[in-house]
Amino acid sequence: MSHPLITRLRAAGCVFAEDEAALILSTARTPADAEAMAGRRAAGLPLEHVLGWAEFHGLRMAVDAGVFVPRRRTEFLAARAAALAAPGSVVLDLCCGTGALGAAVAAAVDGIELHAADIDPAAVRCARRNLAPFGGRVHEGDLYAPLPGSLRGRVDVLIANAPYVPSGEIALLPSEARDHEPLVALDGGSDGLAVQRRVAAAAREWLAPGGHLLVETGARQAALTAALFTAGGLEPSVAVCEERCATVVIGKRPGTRRR
Repeated sequence: MSHPLITRLRAAGCVFAEDEAALILSTARTPADAEAMAGRRAAGLPLEHVLGWAEFHGLRMAVDAGVFVPRRRTEFLAARAAALAAPGSVVLDLCCGTGALGAAVAAAVDGIELHAADIDPAAVRCARRNLAPFGGRVHEGDLYAPLPGSLRGRVDVLIANAPYVPSGEIALLPSEARDHEPLVALDGGSDGLAVQRRVAAAAREWLAPGGHLLVETGARQAALTAALFTAGGLEPSVAVCEERCATVVIGKRPGTRRR
């Protein structure tokens, strides 16, 4: 017989009601807690905000209410970034949200120096909890502005999962994102490239010779993103994962990578 939570979630339109009920029951501390969590989910709150965590690249990342939820397709970006890192690498996660990307790289590559930054105070608080086990430092502010000057010219792997949804398409997003995640984490400006443009323009200043900038973007925007990298003095390439419907543009700063 179905658990009452499954019935409640299914009635609310949750397609994966059985799986979601199982996650709620495994996370809740008491039956009353489970009921309250199911009520929040039935009301439309993202499952990850209800649970307080999201699985990302094999890690359980804390996700506070109102913070951008890391997407499973972004695991492709995490894997590409980890492949470019090595012990001793300086890794910077811009627009870090929960810090999931930085954490994934740190979990995959021992001994990196990890920094992250976000403009959203709620995201910064969340990222600090998630990156503390890896010794990561999280800075609050707009893109490069809050970073210590000592990072200039030292970053080996710069990850920037900047927003890339055009402003005119925000209304087309699922209500879970549109209504419960910060607009600053979703809205990429009129062409979706406003934040990427700023990231790419200054990236070379922060990258070490031979260092890489990686961003996730939409498939139809990839060529434009690559052009931004070229304009910023980087050598671009595009990587695609059809299984995850993910597109990553990678830009290399010319030069020889330090060992």
